[in-house]
Amino acid sequence: MKIFSIIFLISTLNLFSGIEINSIQKDNFSLLFKPKPVQTAAELTNQYFPYLKGKRIGILANPTSIIGKRHLVDSLLASGINVLKVFGPEHGFRGNASAGVKINDEKDPSTGIKVISLYGSKRKPSADDLKDVDLMIFDIQDVGCRFYTYINVLRDVMEACAENNKELLILDRPNPNGYLVDGPILDMRYKSGVGKFPIPIAHGMTIAEFAQMINGEGWLANKMICKLKIIPVKNYTHDTPYTLPVKPSPNLNTQQSVMLYPITCLFEGTIISQGRGTYFPFTVLGSPALKGKYDFSFTPKSIKGMSETPLHLNQECFGIDFRNFDIEVLRKSKRINIQWMIDFYQAYPFKDKFFDKSQSDQMLNIDVLAGNATFKQQIIEGKSVKEIQDSWEPQLSEYKEMRKKYLIYR
Repeated sequence: MKIFSIIFLISTLNLFSGIEINSIQKDNFSLLFKPKPVQTAAELTNQYFPYLKGKRIGILANPTSIIGKRHLVDSLLASGINVLKVFGPEHGFRGNASAGVKINDEKDPSTGIKVISLYGSKRKPSADDLKDVDLMIFDIQDVGCRFYTYINVLRDVMEACAENNKELLILDRPNPNGYLVDGPILDMRYKSGVGKFPIPIAHGMTIAEFAQMINGEGWLANKMICKLKIIPVKNYTHDTPYTLPVKPSPNLNTQQSVMLYPITCLFEGTIISQGRGTYFPFTVLGSPALKGKYDFSFTPKSIKGMSETPLHLNQECFGIDFRNFDIEVLRKSKRINIQWMIDFYQAYPFKDKFFDKSQSDQMLNIDVLAGNATFKQQIIEGKSVKEIQDSWEPQLSEYKEMRKKYLIYR
């Protein structure tokens, strides 16, 4: 019977291959094979709302924590769920703080709920914060990069929950860069606030998958295990293109910036502006010293809530505009485009200044961002893309193999 079905299917496909299909038939075929829309875990309320009833809830959230166009916290309160307190990460619960700006505890003006900052005097909830909480919820959109700080917040919250015997419910969201697993593995001698785990620049995991890796690899203090309850995303794979409905942070304000971030963020360790101080950050690159080498230019300004004191403030920068760059080129290559770093270094006239952090407080340490001391040296020595990528092995392949153990979306 199975053999007959296969023969019938092949015959049918062969039959259709010789037929000219009209527009109505084409529409029917596209409907038949159209992928189902991605649904975030937060949208699957029937899978977790009943679990929250009768519990005192603490939640780590920011503006990306939404159900449709409504904030998750507002939806929970409207459903009679007891949201006791909210924890806010970098940029704050409502997302109105610039990168790196310390945030104090406050009361949310919209709901009156206490908001405890995890980007001020402390980085994780205290025992006192959690003593009256029955269940913690984590619902924040990540972008899949080692130097994007929300995976650090995830680890800190998991550790606090493990220490205080609290369960953590993770409402998972797609990784828009989920297709990408690339970059040097962090040398733990360069562990910092923008890199806490021995992973590549682009880790290729969702928040829930990464939480499982944190537990499985013993990355909590004393190798504690956090009790997790995970609600997965529906109709998602790591190759599924996903456009974020809300900007994940003030300076990742377009889909293009999110997709370019794995490489353009590395330029924060150079004298090249990444467009902070414009309304299109992480989609342009340039410097005043490149006048005459590039036609495109932009001028960083002080923008409240985004970048108050950007690199090259009020100076015209000359470089390249990537706002119309075809992201499919990156998706097909499945690599970080480090050729751009090579090109800008070669074009820059003052080579000794390119990575020199002493010039500006706005520059980060390139070794910390890249995760090792060799990347900078390779650029200076004129190594090719292939030579640099080859130096990431075998650690990158070993990470990819380890990663498989924790994948929810295969």
